[in-house]
Amino acid sequence: MRLRRILAVLLMASACPVIAQTPRDDPDYKESDAPAAPAFEASRVIPFDVSAASALRFGVDPQTMSISKDGIVRYVVVARSSSGTINAMFEGIRCSSGEFKTYARYNPGSGWNQVADPQWVAMISNRNSSHAYQLSRQGACPEGGTPNRVDDVVRELLRPNSRGGVYPF
Repeated sequence: MRLRRILAVLLMASACPVIAQTPRDDPDYKESDAPAAPAFEASRVIPFDVSAASALRFGVDPQTMSISKDGIVRYVVVARSSSGTINAMFEGIRCSSGEFKTYARYNPGSGWNQVADPQWVAMISNRNSSHAYQLSRQGACPEGGTPNRVDDVVRELLRPNSRGGVYPF
């Protein structure tokens, strides 16, 4: 019994450095400059599930998606209320660290408003309601990694079996 405990402690201790060492802690990481918020069209949006309890429907315009060399998946996410009001955000997901950042917000009438000092936020802290977390799970971060091509993300988002069916945006 004692030997099992010692082995379990040693096993956990040996795993800790791997878990604690994340890309977020990489002192050499430098994010590339984010491009300006791209134009989007609500008619092109591919919907994805966020929460059945949410009054908002979320989708991403595939023509706004890009994957930069530093591993950031950038996109415009569109949120539509039950009354039809549309808001959008230009965001980035850093799959390797499980974080997202909002670069700009779009409001009808006023257009894009840059976020003054965008910061990376852990997606897991809001995983049950976060649209970024759900987008990452449904195609933006396949198996937790950065996708190779935007087409791969789009294909995953269009797969109805990956999330129990596609609903209209």
